[in-house]
Amino acid sequence: MTAAIGVVVAVVVIAFVVLAAVSIKIVREYQRVVLFRLGRAVGARGPGLVIINPVTDRVNWVDLREQYLEIPHQTAITQDNAAIAIDFIIFYKVLDPLTSVLSVRDFKGAAINIASTTLRSVVGDMVLDDVLSKREEMNSALRIKLDDVTERWGVKVANVEVREIKPPPAVLEAMTRQMSAERARRAQVTEAEGQKAASVTVAEGQKQSAILAAEGDRQAAELRAEGYAAALKRVLAVAKDADANTMTIQYLEALKQIGASPSTKFVVPAELTGLLAGLAKFNGTGEAAPAR
Repeated sequence: MTAAIGVVVAVVVIAFVVLAAVSIKIVREYQRVVLFRLGRAVGARGPGLVIINPVTDRVNWVDLREQYLEIPHQTAITQDNAAIAIDFIIFYKVLDPLTSVLSVRDFKGAAINIASTTLRSVVGDMVLDDVLSKREEMNSALRIKLDDVTERWGVKVANVEVREIKPPPAVLEAMTRQMSAERARRAQVTEAEGQKAASVTVAEGQKQSAILAAEGDRQAAELRAEGYAAALKRVLAVAKDADANTMTIQYLEALKQIGASPSTKFVVPAELTGLLAGLAKFNGTGEAAPAR
């Protein structure tokens, strides 16, 4: 009897544990559970402890964190009839758990199909050059159009990022040639700018050298002129202090040098008479010496 009671208690305990395991749900902060009771949506529950009736209730788990969905390469035709392959990533977040469960069966599959058709629509309105150079505009257009569709599913498209664009081989080859030509042009421009800068530097150096040389010549001329002026002032100062006898002796020395010259004709200055008178006074005779 005791053994039978023990078995019954064990069965009850096990049943209670199993019932608790299926009835108690621990919902994390970033999760919600959509509760269905007898097939009817009751609402979203969580976070925290949620108790359900395992007989009549069923739950669907919803993750509220931002997630991403990779869209594989999709072929699209641009406005100028160029076929390109594009793959991109969609970042999305569930805003309404109940709507996300009730409005769409497979969100990821539906999102991939919507993204493919939206991509073809956006690329079809752009030329190839814009597709290659204006990724931000294309990302924005894709995000806006996808968000308009997914909004009715309770999902918000946060961002769309194009990862890779594969243009046709002929276009890729033309782009390679264009890139090489552009690099060559930039190299020539850089070389020309370097030569220009070097020429300007040389010209500036020559200019400064000429300015310094002219400044040196001017200062040298000023110093020479100052020297000449000082010499003239010295001569004038000495001449003022010299008496008549000293001047006469200097005059005679000059005539002596003229007489020693091999020339046969001399130009006698008009001051000769005054000189002879000075000589007479110097000799103390009072008469001029006879001319020879």
